[in-house]
Amino acid sequence: MALIESRFDSQVLDLSLGANIILPEHPNAWNEPPAVLYLLHGLSDDHTIWSRRTSIERYARDYNLVIVMPDAYKSFYCDMKHGSNYLAFMADELPMLIKRWLNVSSNPKNTFVAGLSMGGYGAVKLALGRPGQYAAAASLSGALDIASHINDDWNESRLRTFEAVFGSLNHVPNSSNDLIAQIKGLDTIPETKFYACCGTEDYLYQDSVAFRGTAAAKGLHLTYEESAGEHEWGFWDNYIQRVLEWLPIERLETDSAT
Repeated sequence: MALIESRFDSQVLDLSLGANIILPEHPNAWNEPPAVLYLLHGLSDDHTIWSRRTSIERYARDYNLVIVMPDAYKSFYCDMKHGSNYLAFMADELPMLIKRWLNVSSNPKNTFVAGLSMGGYGAVKLALGRPGQYAAAASLSGALDIASHINDDWNESRLRTFEAVFGSLNHVPNSSNDLIAQIKGLDTIPETKFYACCGTEDYLYQDSVAFRGTAAAKGLHLTYEESAGEHEWGFWDNYIQRVLEWLPIERLETDSAT
């Protein structure tokens, strides 16, 4: 495998930021350019966290897949109310840069997005907002029902984050940042395949339950899994393997133990 630790300038964000990129182990074994998975971090982390806390590089070695792990700070992958336009960066500028730098597939059927916690929210938000751009979107323990947390007892730091992103949590219900409301309001069911998982002891478990119910009622293509587990890396290290297996990409039959 090759792991690229990159820094680059974003015109949309007007800053320099990082992204870790995993390249395929067997580039000559395939007859077409690799698919792309944008793998998103959570609120307290950055672009290095998936590589540091899981074995994602080893798990991905037998897939024809480039994995892009960008830094998105505490943006919730939104165009922030008081901050930068991370949604525009993620949906428009970053894919353009990746296609310019790497020989990756430009076909939407080979473009995927996934993330944990805040990144799970971002993955679903991107897929709902750009239904023709991503063939599959996966949420691991995602913050998928932010509007339900308005009255939670948040600390001052977290409230400042919400104010920077949304203006206020009170502005989320029925807005473009309310994923449950966005699904309910869909006029056309997207072809995008969705995946969601969560631990039953996770503090965001009810978010995934609400997402599952709303998606089922609307007819979204959703695969849902849950098991005992909390909001922690042991759970995510296990389930990112299931996400890779779920994605519509080929896998080489090799010995992945080494």
